[in-house]
Amino acid sequence: MGRYTGLPTLDIGFIKASEMSFDTKGGGLESGSNGLGESVTIETTGGGIFVASYENCFAQRPEEHEYINWVSARMNGSFRFMNVPVRSDWMGPFPLFNGVPKPIIGGIPHSDGSLFSDGAGYSQATVFGTVAADAGLTGQVTINIYGASRRLRWSDWFSISHPNKGWRIYRYWETSDPVDVTETIDGVVYTGSQYLLSLDRPLREAAVAGTRIEFARPRCVCKFPVGFTLAWRAKGFMQSSVSFQFVEAF
Repeated sequence: MGRYTGLPTLDIGFIKASEMSFDTKGGGLESGSNGLGESVTIETTGGGIFVASYENCFAQRPEEHEYINWVSARMNGSFRFMNVPVRSDWMGPFPLFNGVPKPIIGGIPHSDGSLFSDGAGYSQATVFGTVAADAGLTGQVTINIYGASRRLRWSDWFSISHPNKGWRIYRYWETSDPVDVTETIDGVVYTGSQYLLSLDRPLREAAVAGTRIEFARPRCVCKFPVGFTLAWRAKGFMQSSVSFQFVEAF
C-alpha cells in the first residue's frame, strides 16, 4: 500500500506551463447490447481516475533546471507520489479583484502589523468549505462553503485531505439549491451556504462532518503514468521545455 499523506506538492507557479489539462478518465464499462444493437454502459463502483498534465514548461534559470531534475528523480518509475494541484483559479467561486478571480490572498501581516524579514506575509484561501454531514464512499456529499462570490452552479474542482488516502480531488455535475448556514470553526463564526453535490466519482475515503474542503488550488495525490519518464534536456542558452504527466495514485 502506498504512502499518501505528508507528500510534497508540485509547484505549478514555478514550472510556468504554457498549457495544462485535467480530466476524470474512465469510470464506465460496456456490457452487451440492447434490442437496437446499442451497447449498454454501466458505471464502475470506483468511478474514473483523475489525470493531469502540465505541458511546455519553460525553464532557464539554474534552480528551475534543478527543480525539474528533482521531480524526475522522485517520480520516475511511477512508484512514488506527490500532490498535483489543479490551477482552476479562473473558474472557481472566488471574489474578484480588479476583475480577476482571487483564490488566495497573500501579504497578510502578523497581529502587530509587521511582515516577515523578507517582506512576505501570510496567505490564505478566499474560499473554503467543510463537509456538512458524515459521508461514506458515496457519490453525493453535503458541504458548507464560505467566502464564495457566487452560488455553486455548473461545476467546480475541490479537494479533501483524507486521513489515509491523502489529498483527493472531485468535481460535481449537479447541485441543490443553496441553504443559508452558520458554523463555528476554530472559534470563528462563519456564514455561508450549504449544498448537496452529486460527484463525478465517489469519495475515495469516508469523510466526517467538519472536514475542511479546499477550492483554492485543489490537489490530488498522483504518480507518473506507467511508461512515462521525465528526461532533463536543454538546448542553446540552457533553455528547456518539458511536460509533466500525472495519474491518480493507488
